[in-house]
Amino acid sequence: MDSQLEQQNQEFEARVLEIRRVTRVTAGGRHFRFRAAVVVGDRKGRVGFGVAKGRDVAQAIEKATRKAKKNVIEVPIKNETIPFDIQVKYKSAKLLLKPQKKGRGIIAGGVVRVICELAGIPNITAKLLSKTNNKINIARATMKALSQLFV
Repeated sequence: MDSQLEQQNQEFEARVLEIRRVTRVTAGGRHFRFRAAVVVGDRKGRVGFGVAKGRDVAQAIEKATRKAKKNVIEVPIKNETIPFDIQVKYKSAKLLLKPQKKGRGIIAGGVVRVICELAGIPNITAKLLSKTNNKINIARATMKALSQLFV
């Protein structure tokens, strides 16, 4: 069991998208926790996303990484890009993903770029059609789009 976990840790690369301090206010005062959003991928067509809270930053990142590894999806990569255009809406985030010619690279910003890099998609164009700055919703929209790509 432990060797399987170690092998999984070696094959996935993790990238932290966001760390936020969150507060719960009670009669006894404010209680601070940290929320981490993490993307994991093997750059060979598998990518996952997880969000978790913890008492400190390290605990939040570790829990989010564990959740991301549980939510890994397979991404079909055809001719070094995605098979077809896809437009997705997740809550307030609207996203458009388009296939790209070889050699063009990843034309995307922020969260979408990180997810596409870790998924191992070398050529793709992405456009965020909404005005949201919510990284978690954008990441979930990207994951939703990539999971709907199966032919």
